[in-house]
Amino acid sequence: MRGSVTSLFPGTLCLSFPLPTLSPAQALSCPSRPSPYPLVRSSAGPHEPQEEKPPTLAMQRLGPWSREAWAALALPLLRPPRALCAGATLLFRRVQPPAREFAEARLKTQLESDKEKSNFVIKTPKGTRDLSPQQMAIREKILNAVISCFKRHGARGLDTPAFELKEVLTEKYGEDSRLIYDLKDQGGELLALRYDLTVPFARYLAMNKIKKMKRYHVGKVWRRESPSITQGRYREFCQCDFDIAGHFDPMIPDAECLKIIYEVLNALQLGDFLIKVNDRRILEGMFAVCGVPDNKFRFISASVDKLGKISWKDVRQEMVGKLALAPEVADCIGVYIQQHGGVSLVEQLLQDPKLSQNKQALEGLRDLKLLFEYLTLFGITEKISFDLSLARGLDYYTGVIYEAVLLQTPARQGEEPLGVGSVAAGGRYDGLVGMFDPKGRKVPCVGLSIGVERIFSIVEQRMEATEKIQGTETQVLVAAAQKNFLKERMKLIAELWEAGIKAEMLYKKNPSFLTQLHYCEERGIPLVAIIGEQELRDGVIKLRSVVSREEVDIKRENIVTEIQRRMSES
Repeated sequence: MRGSVTSLFPGTLCLSFPLPTLSPAQALSCPSRPSPYPLVRSSAGPHEPQEEKPPTLAMQRLGPWSREAWAALALPLLRPPRALCAGATLLFRRVQPPAREFAEARLKTQLESDKEKSNFVIKTPKGTRDLSPQQMAIREKILNAVISCFKRHGARGLDTPAFELKEVLTEKYGEDSRLIYDLKDQGGELLALRYDLTVPFARYLAMNKIKKMKRYHVGKVWRRESPSITQGRYREFCQCDFDIAGHFDPMIPDAECLKIIYEVLNALQLGDFLIKVNDRRILEGMFAVCGVPDNKFRFISASVDKLGKISWKDVRQEMVGKLALAPEVADCIGVYIQQHGGVSLVEQLLQDPKLSQNKQALEGLRDLKLLFEYLTLFGITEKISFDLSLARGLDYYTGVIYEAVLLQTPARQGEEPLGVGSVAAGGRYDGLVGMFDPKGRKVPCVGLSIGVERIFSIVEQRMEATEKIQGTETQVLVAAAQKNFLKERMKLIAELWEAGIKAEMLYKKNPSFLTQLHYCEERGIPLVAIIGEQELRDGVIKLRSVVSREEVDIKRENIVTEIQRRMSES
């Protein structure tokens, strides 16, 4: 469709054309600006100011677009005949190409935005989850047990940023470095979300020139791996770490770390468990005597660490096929890594003709023998197994390493219990702090990490099956049996709060008594303090047990003492 050119006054031109029909969203997407090129000019003389005519009715309906945008959209419809005068051609030139491109880009962006909104699905990111109040109650119970154990052993709390300089984290985790979450350039710094709590702790020690410390840290970490919700493996998860930094006599701090793992798993009552122990020096000495090239130590170690998850046949096939290891070398490794036992196995390997000739392996075996002596004094050797297949893939470990696994009851009599997943792990890392120190000064460290997510999954399943989970810690609900007792309820609950009692009341002036009782049952609140006309006259408070429904009148001045007594007994 073409526009028409008419003459309003001598020496002036006017364009008129039908306007395109647009949706309100498209019309509103372009901002309004005064136009330096009015499409309709007045008949003022050459020395008089020009006036813009008000927008047409169609423009008002479609929204506050700039005149450049209107002209850009109208251009395809306005192809003037060649016979038009030069004045009309000049008027067309007034509409600049950038205005048309701007309008088209804004329309395209709006359409794409509308399409994205229509496809949007509200959910949590992959590998993450929300925790309900009931789930948080379980998590807090687990964390309280873990932290109380850490404090019992003299640790102090520490916190570090959720993200670190990328350079701090890289080349510390071996093959797992690819799982680090990188962040975009922020103000000239390359950053990454922390992968664990150990490397930030080492950075903290080096940065503050601390040579001795016993600390615990509870916080979230992030790993870009394939999540498995059923196995309690997420991309965002919580870790509970305990570490001892400083120069001490051999194996004494290491033994305490194993004792802490033992105490935590016992306190959480997760079932039967086993703590596997090895030493990186023994592992590397074994590789050396078997003939593994130095440049393949890391890769062979990663393969060995899979032995608990896949069979030896598959591990050997990976070594020979994928890593190009000689078959006889793989067989030599297989003889060693399929052995596990106690201190007797340590003594046996000390007499091994090959391992006893390797300095690294000999140091590791002697330290393990000393460690077993200390564990015997702590009374936990029945839960400790010297396992030569334990490798721990992180590059920063230098000595003793350990991992706790829960054991599954064997299906048949005489079979050994099967491991169903790691719930705690750790080891010694004597060189990590020195990697951050400008002068390379080392601070020996040993520590452990409790796998809260996997423990949480197990405890949650058991609690859901055996008991009702209380999502609140409220001990008593202040209730009224009749109307117009709001002031009395508020006076009583203020008194309970001041005494340190966890109390609630409903936020209604006159809630029904049945509604208040249902609230207690839903939230798992054990007691109800009831005020009514009769109780007010008698100077008592009726205390009701939600479970047994037993009611007892307690003198008003004794109600705090009675509630505290009942809570201490429960």
